[in-house]
Formats: sequence, C-alpha cells, structure tokens
Amino acid sequence: MSGVHPATQIGHVHLKVSDLERSIRFYTGVLSFDLVNRLGNSIAFLSFGGYHHHLVLNTLESAGGRPPGPGTTGLLHFAILYPSQRELGRALKRLPAHGVQLDSAVDHGVSFALYLHNPDWIGIELTCDRDPSEWTRTPDGRLAIGEFNASLDLRSLLAAAE
Repeated sequence: MSGVHPATQIGHVHLKVSDLERSIRFYTGVLSFDLVNRLGNSIAFLSFGGYHHHLVLNTLESAGGRPPGPGTTGLLHFAILYPSQRELGRALKRLPAHGVQLDSAVDHGVSFALYLHNPDWIGIELTCDRDPSEWTRTPDGRLAIGEFNASLDLRSLLAAAE
C-alpha cells in the first residue's frame, strides 16, 4: 500500500506551446475548456466546471518553437478524465467539427481512451474509467493494466453520447 492518501490527485498541467492564440482556440473550441485568465500574450489559464485552472499554456520559452523530435525525452501525453462513457462520447463527437483526427482509440480493460495531439504535437488522452467491478484481470487476479489493449468500438461510444 502506498503512503499517498487515496484521495490525492494529480493537479493541473502546464504546457509550453509555440502559439498561444492557436492553443487557446484548440483547447476552448475542440475540448470545450473555459478561458479563466490570461497574462498578456504569453500565459493563459483554462478550466472546466468552474475550477480555478486545470491547464496552463505559456510561450515564455517556446514561442515559435518546434515539437521535440524522435528519440528525445519528454511528455508522451496527459489525460483528461471524463466522468462517464456518455461524456467521453460527447467529446468524441466534437472532434470532426474541428478537423481533429484521432491517433488511436483503445479499450485498456480498466478504461476507454481516445488519443490525439494538440497543434504542438503534445499528446492528449481523453479517457473514462470502467466501473472497478469490470476491470480486466489476469488469471491470478492482478489488474491487467498494460497487458490488455483492444480496439475501442467508436460507434458504441458515440451511441452512449445520445
């Protein structure tokens, strides 16, 4: 058992982006975040549900920059956890209207995940958890996290959004 309290969560994500206006449009338009505040032309705070901020975008060291190339370290993706398949399906429905394509869609056995990237090629996972009683387990009872990956049925996910 971990020494971290089970109610502990990972907080906001702070991203270095190359174009603040383009990034604000992406996160407010495609993913429906709210713009909470901005500091000049270099920092923006975004959230949903009235929270102070879930996401910070900045161009302080990255204006006009390029994404890291292959073979470099860094962030693979960050995840936005939706409360249900219905809400994840609603997020999926918004993507084509903004010209956003999925990189992949995976049933991980414990969660459903849609993978895409922002305009700076930072990976984003849109996800919702399965009920813990439905989590896929190995024959010896361990969670099969990382061992179970199947194609996600996008039609079912879209139907759940209705």
